[in-house]
Formats: sequence, structure tokens, C-alpha cells
Amino acid sequence: MPAETDGRSTPRSLQELLLAARALAEDFAEGVSSEEGRDSDRLADAAARLRRSVVGPLERASSLRRSSAEAGAEEPVDSPRERLWNLAREATVLRTEPGASNELLEATAALQDLAYRFALAADLDAAQSRLEELWTIQAGLPSAIRAAHNGPYLATNAERLVSWLGVPFVSLPQTALCRCGASALKPLCDGTHAEIGFDDKKDQNRVPDRRDTYVGEQVTIFDNRGTCAHSGFCSDRLRTVFRPDEDPFVAPSGGRMDEIISAVRACPSGALSFALDGHEAREQVDQEREPAIEVSKDGPYRITGGIALEDSEGSPVERNEGASLEHYSLCRCGHSRNKPFCTGTHWQIGFSDPQPDPEHEPTLFEWAGGFPALTRMTRIFYGKYVPEEPLLAQLFANMSPDHPERVAAWLGEVFGGPKAYSERYGGYERMVSQHLGKAIREEQRARWVELLCKSADDAGLPADPEWRAAFVGYLEWGSRIGLENSQPGAHPPPHMPVPRWWWVCDATPGRRISALAAEEPQEPVELPGRDEPVSFEQHVKPLFRERDRQSMRFAFDLWAHGDVAENADAILDRLQAGTMPCDGAWPQERVDVFARWVNSGKSA
Repeated sequence: MPAETDGRSTPRSLQELLLAARALAEDFAEGVSSEEGRDSDRLADAAARLRRSVVGPLERASSLRRSSAEAGAEEPVDSPRERLWNLAREATVLRTEPGASNELLEATAALQDLAYRFALAADLDAAQSRLEELWTIQAGLPSAIRAAHNGPYLATNAERLVSWLGVPFVSLPQTALCRCGASALKPLCDGTHAEIGFDDKKDQNRVPDRRDTYVGEQVTIFDNRGTCAHSGFCSDRLRTVFRPDEDPFVAPSGGRMDEIISAVRACPSGALSFALDGHEAREQVDQEREPAIEVSKDGPYRITGGIALEDSEGSPVERNEGASLEHYSLCRCGHSRNKPFCTGTHWQIGFSDPQPDPEHEPTLFEWAGGFPALTRMTRIFYGKYVPEEPLLAQLFANMSPDHPERVAAWLGEVFGGPKAYSERYGGYERMVSQHLGKAIREEQRARWVELLCKSADDAGLPADPEWRAAFVGYLEWGSRIGLENSQPGAHPPPHMPVPRWWWVCDATPGRRISALAAEEPQEPVELPGRDEPVSFEQHVKPLFRERDRQSMRFAFDLWAHGDVAENADAILDRLQAGTMPCDGAWPQERVDVFARWVNSGKSA
């Protein structure tokens, strides 16, 4: 057992931890009225989460249901925030003991997350130090994901948890990931599964566990429909081989062998594999990757790197025939027919993550699909096109094995993503150094741009005019600077920052009304009476649809009183001329209401 720290010893039982957590939840709740603004909200959220994600699981584990008044503990001396940290540390120590219950793991995950968040709000260095201490305590435990019975996924020592954009979340040694689909803290569990009665049983009507074999001229493909998560990575990228609307589903001679192998290796569920010369090439299908959990967009958790998957008792989860142990997809919507594995049910039920702030304009990085999309593109470029192109093959003959990842990191940083290139490889000066003295020719530069655009098509990157204009614009701009820097005698300016590229002339996808978009119905608007004063909030703002607002945001905000008042005369001229909105003139009675508002003083 660890020695005493900060004048207190580690709790000796779940009961003691439970009583301390109950008292702490009450103290956080009582502290709400004494704080203001965000601090008050943070305390209220912490109190609620302590009750649901700490007290609740510990009660279920210990069957102890005494009120906090029965605890009989001494009056706490430390602040609630410091007691929260002590509880997190003490729970982490208890969690390392043999036979730790799933409920303790769930409570420990919530305490670690809460303690880190509160420490982070006060002091970044202190928060990092405490996080490192928690990792040190749990260092001896193997990395694994446990599917708790009717509860969350309990991830132990999973060092890399990333968003669908490839951006890491803060990594905690114990994490409880939502499995029921109803948590308000996605991807983290907030205890909702216990309130809604989440059931982790498999559906008897699920797709059968059956591995099919498709023999081709060069390669044999194995597929188990009962394992498939329907992510579309195969059918969307190689439709001549993987045909969702035809029977048989797989046509093994419908594509090049290298394309088939790439598609099989990209399968996130582990349903696909292949054989060469009659022998399954599992060592080629299961790649050597850093263990990671990806929270896909509105879909499953995608696990790579061979993280062990356990049932609620800590035993290996039973898999379908031929399923990969290196990569698999776990249900996140709570409705899979083959729990804990994803079966694509999230598409059918319309499962979605919390929507982003409508005021947030996506970066080029976000719109592209983040690091996974950019890396997919660069791997296609350097793996498929460069070796076959004499103009480029000589330039990249000696590139490092991770060159595609380096270029993806550079593009991600340029397009508004994390500063991954600067942090990992050295920033702008490092990039410039790769071009010095290479004497790149114009035909090489032009071919580089052309084939990278083709790789973007192959990788399924966005094809809308706005993103492609920005993407191609950067490729042309950046490649011409690279050509210039590569010439003999060139002296690029030192210490320049990594460029940050943006939408062309603020032309973002949401600001243009697509000719192919479904027509947005005009919601009924309550017009003011003849003698009723006209106000912006009640009468004018509702006249403008979301699409009207988006189409004009390059100039001003049609839902902001100040902007509309400042531009009211010009707006009225266009309304009267029938040129605004661009998809059809307003009825005359609406134009009259806007004119009355202008003439009466433009009140808010």
C-alpha cells in the first residue's frame, strides 16, 4: 500500500470512498450559490457528475446506501477542489488492486477527469503534474478496454484517444466511454446508462456469424457480414470490387491487387481479410500501429493497435470468425445488434454527436476531414502516383518512410489544424530545408500539384467548389514558393511562421446556396398589425431564413440588429427590386413590414 500523502491515508475500502464522494458532491452543490458565472456552472456540473458517475457506481458496488449524514467523518479541512484531487488519487490507488470492480473503474474515471479539469482551470503546470502522478500510479496495469455489463467501456491505460479529425483528447489513465449513446458528455460516460436502463444484450436477429470466401485471379478476399460496421471504407473507395447493391457483394477480380489490399487494410471493423497463394495474409492485414481509440463522427469507436477487449469479467470478448484482434469497431449509439461491436445501426437511428456552435466557421482542416483524410490522400500520392511518375520519382527517391505523415501534418497545420508539424518536425525552417538545393523544375511542380489533386479525388476529400478553390490555391501558392526556394543561390527568409490558409474570399460552403440543395420551406411568420409597432426581434429577424443569413454573412449578419440597421436602406432597395433573397422575391406584405421598420426608426 502507498504511504500517507498530504497528511491523509488512502481509503481502505469502497465504503469510505463512497462516503467521501457523497460529502464532496454535497459541498460542490452548496458552493454553487457562492460562485458566479462559469465557476458556478462548473461546480453544479461537478456535483451532478459526482452523484451519477461516482456515487451511483460505488453504491451499486458496495450496496451501501446510508445518507451522507451517517458518515460520521470529521469535518473536512481542505477545499472541495483539493478534496476532489485527493479522492481521484485515492480511487486510482484502489483501482490498481487485484479484483477491482467495474463500478470502481467507472467512478475512478469520473474522478480523474473532474480532478484534472478543475486543476487545469487553476494552473496548467499543476494539472499536468497531477495527471502524470495518476499515470504513474496506474503504470503497472495492462492497456485494455472492458465492456462493463449494461455500462460504459472502461479504458485502462489507453494512451491515445482521438477525435474523428485525428486530434487527441486529453489522455487519462482511466476513462469511461459512453456506450449507451445518451451521455451529455460524449464521448465520456456521464452515468446516463443506469437511468435509461441500457441493455448490452446481443440481438437474436443480428446478421449471422459467417465468413464468406471470394476467390479471384490474384487475391482471395474473406468477408464476414456479421462483423461489418458499414463504414463504407471499402465500397465507397473501390466500388468495382465491393458492391453493396449487387450479389455477390465482392468481385475479387474487379480491381488492382494493390487497391484491393489497401481497401482491406482500411476496413475499420476487421470484417475483411485476404489471402495470397492460398494462405491468409493476416500479418499484412493487421498493421503495426500505435494503440489508439478514434471517436468517429456520429459513429463507432474505431480501435487500432491491438488494444485488448474484455468482457465485464475481464475475459477476452468472443469474436466472430476471422475477426481481427488488431482493429475493430465498438458500438457507440447503444443500438447495435452485435454489442459490443458496431453493426452500422447508428445510420438507421440517426445517431449524432453534439452539434457544433452554429456561429463556428469550420477550418479547411475540419472541412477536409482532419488528419485521417489528409494522411489518406498523401499515402495515395506517395504510394501510388509518385513511383509511376518519372518527373517526381527522382525527387522522392530517398524520402523517409513517414514522409506521407509529415506532409499531412504540414497541410493540417497550414489549413488551421493543430500545430503538429511544428511540434513534431520543426516548423517552417524544417520545411524550407527540405527544398534547398533541389533545383525543382516547373514541370515537376505542376505535375506535383496535378497528381496531389487526383489523390484528393481518390481519397474522397471534399469536392465542393469552396474547399477545392482554397485547396488548389494553396497548392499553387506553396509549390511555387517551394520551387523558388529550391533554386541555386536562393536565400529564403529565416524564422518565418508556418502559413495559415483560409477560405478564398470568405467563400465558405455554408454561404452559397447550392443549385442542387433541397428547397428550404418558408416558415410561417407572424406579421404585425397595421397599427402595431414593428420591432427587429419580433417581426424583422424572423423574415430572414438561415440560408438567407448564410448567403450574406460575407457582408453582414441578417440576424443582428446592428448590422441590419446599418445596411437597412440597401437591403430595402434590393427587397423592393426583387433581387433579395436570390432564390425568389418576398411577398409584398413582407417587404412592407421591413419598410415600416426602417421608416419607424429601426427599433430593436
